[in-house]
Amino acid sequence: MIMTARSALRRYLVVGFLTWLPSGLMIPTMVLLMAERGLGLAEIGTAFTVFSVVTLSLELPTGGLADVVGRRVVLAVSAGFTAVSLALMAVSTTFWMFVLTGVLKGVARALSSGPATAWYVDTLHDVEGRDADLRPGLSRGSATESAALCLGVLAGGFVPLVVPPGTVEPLAVPPLLGAVAAAVLLGVVLLALPEPSHRRASLGETLRAVPATVLSGLRLATGHGLLRRLTVYSLVTGVALTAVELLTPGRLARLAGTAELGSTAYALVSALGFAGSSAGSALAPRAARLARGPARGAALGVVLAALSLGALAATAETGGPAGLAAAGAAYVAMYAGLAVTGVLCLEMTHRAVTAAERTTVGSTSSLALQTGGAMSNLGLGVLATAAGTGVAWGLAAGLMAASALLFARLPALRPGGAAVAEPERAAPA
Repeated sequence: MIMTARSALRRYLVVGFLTWLPSGLMIPTMVLLMAERGLGLAEIGTAFTVFSVVTLSLELPTGGLADVVGRRVVLAVSAGFTAVSLALMAVSTTFWMFVLTGVLKGVARALSSGPATAWYVDTLHDVEGRDADLRPGLSRGSATESAALCLGVLAGGFVPLVVPPGTVEPLAVPPLLGAVAAAVLLGVVLLALPEPSHRRASLGETLRAVPATVLSGLRLATGHGLLRRLTVYSLVTGVALTAVELLTPGRLARLAGTAELGSTAYALVSALGFAGSSAGSALAPRAARLARGPARGAALGVVLAALSLGALAATAETGGPAGLAAAGAAYVAMYAGLAVTGVLCLEMTHRAVTAAERTTVGSTSSLALQTGGAMSNLGLGVLATAAGTGVAWGLAAGLMAASALLFARLPALRPGGAAVAEPERAAPA
């Protein structure tokens, strides 16, 4: 079958949806399942840390691997690891089993970082040339991923309530459903994602090429003016996202009155946030048109996110329904703003690189995002305990607002994707 731009987009959307659906399904019940199986908070935190460490360690090597051996193979292996890890989570009964689950999920997450988008961009370039319009497809892809997370969170939160008693443990059902979705993803990748044309390498060539590709991608991400600024922005985004994800559950529990009601409120607020992200992704092309360019459109999204974080900080002491409404509205607006910026950053990134380092550069951005999250976990929790949640959110809002300056006087891109020389007076990254 001859690949067309429309069929490539359709396959990209299906893969994106199935990639993120398992994550959405396990979010609401993951901590509760671990606690019900006898793990304490420290052990749960350790399992999460293992996942983060494995993901961070493998981001760049797996990105380089995808650039060398191909996107399809890496996506298939990632889907297999996801299916096994979630099936294991559903039956895990000890701390070490959950640690192993964290390792497998970390491998899957690192492998899935970037190759689907790289596959779509490479395929579109094969079909329409280097000047193909990436923005509409990337926008719809990001919106679809957010919609998968939204639907997954809602399903994962409510499915345990309708499981017939005496059949399967209710909290184990969402990860089992996630494993099934990952198995479907594996089939779709193997059957429906033909690899864009590239030279087949031997095993020896592959092993030698991966570290070289990683180093090349790192040099590009840190040496290219535009990519360097986008990497710094990813770092700040990681701080902002972790700030709300770390501190919002406790805030909602205090507003709702009990941990159980707070958990339900957080699931609903998270779903609203993912819905806002989906809407923001869909609106990204319009934002770029209205702002007369992707850089200005991205800056508008950053400003919206910063204002939303500022609103969270300003209403941190507001109680009752007004506090819940303010938190929900700020969550939706923040995720929408970040999504607008995320899509436009993705477009600028893929226009600045070639197929040889496309996934590696994407992994560098993901690595920066997670590094920012780790910094936020370490610092903002301590700050919130000492000075209050509002102060921590205010600091995150200030960092996000300052990051809008990264989009001022960005190095331009020619229609074919080649970077124009950076202006001499361009602001430093």
